[in-house]
Amino acid sequence: MTEKHEHHDATALSHVDDQGRARMIDVGDKTVTRRVAVATGRLTTTPEVVALVIADGMPKADVLATARIAGIQGAKRTSELIPLCHLLPLDSVKLEFGFGADSIDIRAQVSVTGRTGVEMEALTAVAIAGLTLHDMVKAVDPGAELGGIRLLEKTGGKRGHWVADGAAGDLLVESPGTDAAADAAAVRPAVAAPAAVVVPSPGSAVVVVASTSAAAGTSTDATGPVIADWLRAAGYAVDAPIVVADADVATALAEALAGSPRIIITTGGTGLHPQDRTPEATSALLDRELPGVAEAIRAAGRAVTPTAALSRAVAGLAGDTVIVNLPGSPGGVRDGLGVLGEVLPHLVDQLAGGGHGGRRERSHHHA
Repeated sequence: MTEKHEHHDATALSHVDDQGRARMIDVGDKTVTRRVAVATGRLTTTPEVVALVIADGMPKADVLATARIAGIQGAKRTSELIPLCHLLPLDSVKLEFGFGADSIDIRAQVSVTGRTGVEMEALTAVAIAGLTLHDMVKAVDPGAELGGIRLLEKTGGKRGHWVADGAAGDLLVESPGTDAAADAAAVRPAVAAPAAVVVPSPGSAVVVVASTSAAAGTSTDATGPVIADWLRAAGYAVDAPIVVADADVATALAEALAGSPRIIITTGGTGLHPQDRTPEATSALLDRELPGVAEAIRAAGRAVTPTAALSRAVAGLAGDTVIVNLPGSPGGVRDGLGVLGEVLPHLVDQLAGGGHGGRRERSHHHA
């Protein structure tokens, strides 16, 4: 592979000789430098698929982990797939995913210390990861579309730092010569925000995290952002999670309910520790309980770990607001969101005056 931006003649094709024949560029005289490339792409699908992927609820589970591994493998085997690319000893390959209302963005950053760049490796990583996502979601959405694959940024070689037109320009904060540790620190946390997509909104939602240590700043909450992202993917308007100590969860729930959101999801405080008071605080606000929802979430957890049976989480209605307790562990949240992905559309449909069949149920009959 060669870097077309370094060629002296910008109108010439670097992989074609003066007789029009394909050639592999001789890079033996090039300087060894630290070279990094960033590429992006997007899988456009349905809001339901995005929500399932975030909650790890697809029929083929572990969607993002599988796509990440596939993208890494694709980068490593680029020279086998694209005939004129050089075989490169890659230093690192990083795959990240971001979520829009009806899309999954893919970002690959590839680095090497060598004589030629890794643009094609980054592009291949995005393409293979995207195709794997398509394969994973096709049972639910065979019409998903992969596109927008492009080189966003590269650094190293004669050109130095190059950024595509319209790119943010600060996605890659690395200069030639930085080491692997600095490379890891330089990676931005997510792909550029997707373009706004207008979709019918089911309303607003609030996420409440009950964690005394997270509220005190002695630990980092890993569950609230996952729930918020899942709700946004489903179309809800969600602010940042509200993180409170266990002793303050009742006040936080009452204040959240005063805003009349469509749904409040809590995480944490559902166990047997003396400080765990989320179920009691929730029950005090409910007009009608939804015991089947709480039991389904417990059952999903028990399929993975028997201790999920100890959860005291409740679910129900406070006026027209749905309140659901989820455990405080990432695995428990994943299991709970998997259940909610199946029942919440029908529940919200009924609260909005829909028939007992529900939109989601009717769609299954037509499948």
